[in-house]
Amino acid sequence: MMRLKIIPYFIFIVLLQSFLTDSNHNQNQFNSDENWIKLFNGKDLNNWIVKIKGHPAGENYKNTFRAVEGVLQVNYDEYDTFGTSYGHIFYEKEFSNYKLRLQYRFVGEQVKDGQEWARKNSGVMIHSQSPESMGLNQDFPVSIEVQLLGGLGTEDRPTGNVCTPGTHIVINDELVTTHCINSTSKTFHGNEWVNLEVLVMNDSIITHKINGENVMTYYKPQIGGAVEITGETWKSKEGNPLKSGFISLQSESHPIEFKNIELLELH
Repeated sequence: MMRLKIIPYFIFIVLLQSFLTDSNHNQNQFNSDENWIKLFNGKDLNNWIVKIKGHPAGENYKNTFRAVEGVLQVNYDEYDTFGTSYGHIFYEKEFSNYKLRLQYRFVGEQVKDGQEWARKNSGVMIHSQSPESMGLNQDFPVSIEVQLLGGLGTEDRPTGNVCTPGTHIVINDELVTTHCINSTSKTFHGNEWVNLEVLVMNDSIITHKINGENVMTYYKPQIGGAVEITGETWKSKEGNPLKSGFISLQSESHPIEFKNIELLELH
């Protein structure tokens, strides 16, 4: 009787392992066929719109954003000082459900008079308002920021964090109004390329991955806090869910490079 019970169980385990192996193979095959689209062609800034504080949408002030040998650079070699020239470069299309992946690295030195907190500091804005809707002197778009930080040589400084300009999120079933929340990522002190992947599911869940590891998860992105824009006060929209929006890359005074910027729409 014992033998009769063991044999079927052994057969079940073998069949289960075979099924999982086939499933993994099929999943890998599916992944290889995924229709990732290149948002940045590596040659020019076609399909991207620049918005820098103090300048109208579409004006690439001092050639801040540029395409150089397959890399999208945030470059300040034409600046004498930074002042408050916070900028963003927006992909021209809105998205709602997607995976975004790219590589980034900090390079060089921060431009003169950039804020201390902005050293090796940049970001990818998601669920953002459009560049055209931003006020002329607006610092940052209403959005969710996937904050990118580089280490400064000593203390821990995680990357793939979340910041919330004009927005709120939910973590552990609680509404979070703190502006920035650190991820669980390691610190990258050098100038190496770092892999970022972001999963965005409408107004339900958003996750950040750094070098393949999940470092941040949050829920229910929504408008929150007062952000003044010419002719409009976002305070009146507080609590409205963010279901879609634009993607932009940030300029905050430290040179940074981006490459292999790709997106997979999910349905």
